Amino acid sequence: MADSRAEHIAQLAELIKDVEVAMFTTVGVDGRLYSRPLGTQQVAFDGDLWFATAADSPKVAEIALNPRVNVAYASPSKNTYVSVAGRARIVNDRAKIEELWSSPMKLFFPGGKDDPNLRLIHVRADSAEYWDGPGTLLGKALSFVLSAVQDEPAQLGDNGFIDLR
Repeated sequence: MADSRAEHIAQLAELIKDVEVAMFTTVGVDGRLYSRPLGTQQVAFDGDLWFATAADSPKVAEIALNPRVNVAYASPSKNTYVSVAGRARIVNDRAKIEELWSSPMKLFFPGGKDDPNLRLIHVRADSAEYWDGPGTLLGKALSFVLSAVQDEPAQLGDNGFIDLR
């Protein structure tokens, strides 16, 4: 049975909703992969991810050269991991910055939402892979116990690939 794009997006939104920091990977101007932690802007995931960056950040040049990026989310406490592949672009839209502005951003942009160096990274998700297992130590232990007393091994988690194009 084929799920709709909206159902896939809702599933991913649930998996990443409480993960505040993602590892954001770009292809550098030297062709190497570069990953760095970025805080995902807290908006409902609708297939798009938003991050704040500085206009003079190396990420800006990397995205201009190659817009293909990967965003990885990890929640060890929930035993949930998500890898999102997509295309990024740099956005200098003051209305969107106003919409996404949050007080923690002031740490990086002391000039506030009007800081002239503040830009947004918009990632349009193309696909995602996820790993979702029993979230707690008790859940993991229960899964192992069930596996030991049943004829079939218990599924330790769910893994899937979602094409969002």
